[in-house]
Amino acid sequence: MNEIRLSKYLTDCGVMSRRAADREITAGTITVNGERAVLGQKIDPETDVILWRGKRIRARVFSDEHPHTYILLNKPVGYVTTMKDDGGRKTVADLTQNVGTRVYPVGRLDYYSDGLLLMTDDGELTNRILHPSHEIPKRYLATIHSLLTEEDLEALAEPFELDGYMLRPFGVEFVRYEKSNGVPSTVVRFTLYEGRNREIRRICARYGAKLSRLTRVSIGELTLDGIPSGKWRPLNDEELRYVKSL
Repeated sequence: MNEIRLSKYLTDCGVMSRRAADREITAGTITVNGERAVLGQKIDPETDVILWRGKRIRARVFSDEHPHTYILLNKPVGYVTTMKDDGGRKTVADLTQNVGTRVYPVGRLDYYSDGLLLMTDDGELTNRILHPSHEIPKRYLATIHSLLTEEDLEALAEPFELDGYMLRPFGVEFVRYEKSNGVPSTVVRFTLYEGRNREIRRICARYGAKLSRLTRVSIGELTLDGIPSGKWRPLNDEELRYVKSL
């Protein structure tokens, strides 16, 4: 019998962080062999049946095949996407101190943007994902202080030259009208296939559109679902297979 703490088992399975596991155990959503789990409980991954909200949690096999750590972070506004900032600003490293190992961002989100960020200690995977040959769609929700028309959206989607570089085609879709800080606004979904510096902000500025919020909601098949602002979680098995396939 090789027993480990239940919270560690849930983290190793890519289901949640240890802190989140402790919260779920306290809330009574996790059972071991049909009995409600308790904090600090140890289990045998080979023989015990673990259920979370009625769904069985099976061990992920860790070996030389998967020696790295992969997490999804919901970055808030006001953090820089670096591990250290000479200006003393808060960084994504501050949000991932409890991961257990040092992970690095794959790509960037600017200081005033929030949303999904993939982080890992797998340098080879990072290089593959960031290589220009990979056209992984990244989707953003942009809140613009104006009631845009269909013609406005078509104008926003027109390709143009940025810093001497002709931008690749990108998608612009209407999502909804709303009030943002009391101002009538339009929420627009942008789909990008490359990562030019502050691309969406500069697209909007070119057309005089005042951008009040910009949130990255997905990277390929990876999404923000279930990740509160400022929190992170490990990739699950399906997500891990996806990023390995890129």
